[in-house]
Amino acid sequence: MLDLKYIRDNLEEVKKNIQIRNVSADPEKVVNLYNKKNEVLKRTESLRQKRNENVRIMKGKLSEGERLKLIEAGKKLKEEISALELSLEKIRSNLHREILKIPNLTHPDVPEGRSEDDNLELKRWGKPAEFTFKARDHLQIGNELDLIDFETAAKVSGQKFYYLKNKAVMLELALVRYALEILEKESFTITLTPDIAKEDIVEGIGFIPRGEESNIYSLEGTGTCLVGTAEITLGAYFSGQILKAEDLPIKLAGLSHCFRREAGAAGQYSKGLYRVHQFTKVEMFIFCRPSQSETQHSYLLNLEERIYQGLDIPYRVVDTCTGDLGGPAYRKFDIEAWMPGRGQKGDWGEITSASNCTDYQARRLGIRFKENGKSVYVHMLNGTAVAVSRTLIAILENFQQEDGSVKIPEQLVPYTGFSRIN
Repeated sequence: MLDLKYIRDNLEEVKKNIQIRNVSADPEKVVNLYNKKNEVLKRTESLRQKRNENVRIMKGKLSEGERLKLIEAGKKLKEEISALELSLEKIRSNLHREILKIPNLTHPDVPEGRSEDDNLELKRWGKPAEFTFKARDHLQIGNELDLIDFETAAKVSGQKFYYLKNKAVMLELALVRYALEILEKESFTITLTPDIAKEDIVEGIGFIPRGEESNIYSLEGTGTCLVGTAEITLGAYFSGQILKAEDLPIKLAGLSHCFRREAGAAGQYSKGLYRVHQFTKVEMFIFCRPSQSETQHSYLLNLEERIYQGLDIPYRVVDTCTGDLGGPAYRKFDIEAWMPGRGQKGDWGEITSASNCTDYQARRLGIRFKENGKSVYVHMLNGTAVAVSRTLIAILENFQQEDGSVKIPEQLVPYTGFSRIN
């Protein structure tokens, strides 16, 4: 979240940012609630001081009449303080709800726009596959080679779940191992994260744990959720802690399942493995000083490019526009792979993102470091190393052969033990 004093002192800037981010939030209401909270706190503290003074006087020598007056005054003070405390609790609750609606500030170079159609293409790498035969999409390939089973998964678990089978299983594990080994060599601490997080942690990272807008599965009666990404569990690893400045940047990598409701997601570009309720992902996360975050953001993007260049998958990099940024992100770069099976002639499909969330998440989670004797909120960044399901799409569709087989990228062969699926 943004600093409350910053919102109060820079109200017009915050309003403009909300407008270009195309979100619904009311910073004036936040400021009014913030001022009201401070007023009630001040009034409450004044009454507490009077109550303490009343108690002090009652310990002295008093006549019966004086003591009775003080007792009555003490009762009245207690009632007034209790009423103010209830009011304060309500104000704090409303303030918390409203401030969570306000997005992070936006990098000045982010393109303005309302949807992904307004994202700015920055570069391309590789050449989209060209075929001398009629290309198939990953669903057809997966069915013909007995790699993916949506029909049985729908019967067992519901729509948008799937079984991976045979060599597709080995291919998934190969992608995970390939990515983790690159990150380990880059001095990331490798983790296998929990698939469940507390609701306050989910909210702290910037996801909505409950309600119609939530993309998260809540576990009823537990106060917990299935994670939509290891960003949640990695980002909260140091919650409530003060880190050592000399340890920054800290780099974590997490392997997890990801669970997403994908409510309302439909259309030809959402078919098959592109939008599913469960998938495997290797996530990167960095905690750093504010002065380091721009450099670390570029570093994450470069790592993502290195991973996909190693797989020889054609891609483009886009600078995500204001209206397509998630609330916590100050700036976000996406890598979109060429997917020949999308649409009639193929199209780009997102496979990674790299986000600089500055101190937006750190304020919610209470993650700081000491600098010149002061506690400063860290900057937090996240990036996708490999989202397996979408990477499988890119591999199956880009490396399909006329005889129906699929070649495996050379970098993965040592992990799969085979160079072709047929």
